[in-house]
Formats: sequence, structure tokens, C-alpha cells
Amino acid sequence: MKLSQIKRTLVDLESIAFQLPNGELVPRHFHVTEVGMITKNFIDCGGTLRNEEVINFQLWSANDYDHRIHPEKLLHIIELSEKTLGLPDLDIEVEYQGETIGKYGLDFDGTNFLLTTKATDCLAKENCGVPASKPKVKLSELQTAECCAPGSGCC
Repeated sequence: MKLSQIKRTLVDLESIAFQLPNGELVPRHFHVTEVGMITKNFIDCGGTLRNEEVINFQLWSANDYDHRIHPEKLLHIIELSEKTLGLPDLDIEVEYQGETIGKYGLDFDGTNFLLTTKATDCLAKENCGVPASKPKVKLSELQTAECCAPGSGCC
């Protein structure tokens, strides 16, 4: 989800809920403690220089159980961040601490914001010797030659 998409979504909401990949909700008394941009400059294992940028939201839950962030408040925080930091319309990454700090993508299902799983990947498979994946095929779906058809006399 891009920054422009969450802004459009927040306009129509009465409350905000974030759902973890396991289906649990982030406690409703969460705080959005940071909105910013993260820039990652790196070299992949094939020697290619790369640059990635994402908008980062950090969610935090404390023992402030009466706290509830409303959609208009989060929209105000986002707009202030855009103005102050000059944020572009990039994909959003959400940080949330469960047992450790997790980084998630963001989506919306019509009711809740969904924290989606992210995965690592080799960006230079052709340069570092990782073999291409072979397609998985079910033996029951293989086409057999006519010579092995029942009654063909091949067996």
C-alpha cells in the first residue's frame, strides 16, 4: 500500500485496526510513534549497487489502555510528515514489536489494515550460483505416451 492509498482509506474510516498475519489484532491502544522514510543503499551478492526507499510507520503498544488513535489524527500525522520531511508516495512498511521487531507490508481488507509478511530473496541468482527452481509437477498430471496406455502392450 502506498502513502496516497492509506490517506484515501483513512478519510472514510471511523476507527483504525491493524491485523497481524496470524489474524490477531494489534491492541487498539497502539501509538504510531514514527512516520518517516527509510533509505537502504546496498550491494547485492552479485555486486550490483541497489537503492530501496519505503515509508515507515512504527506501531507501539504501551500500558496506556485509554489511548485510541482516530483516523483523522493519523491522517494529520501523515500530512505533517509529508510536509515536514518531503515524503514521496512510496510503499509503506510497518514496524511492530511482538517478540522482536517485525517488518511488514501493508494492505487493507475493507475493515482492517493488514500487516503482511515480507520475505528475503537473492537479487542476483544468476551471479551467485543459485540454481533456477524446477517446476513442481504432480505425477498424476503427467501426460503419458500412447505406448504406455492400458492395452497398448508396452508392459
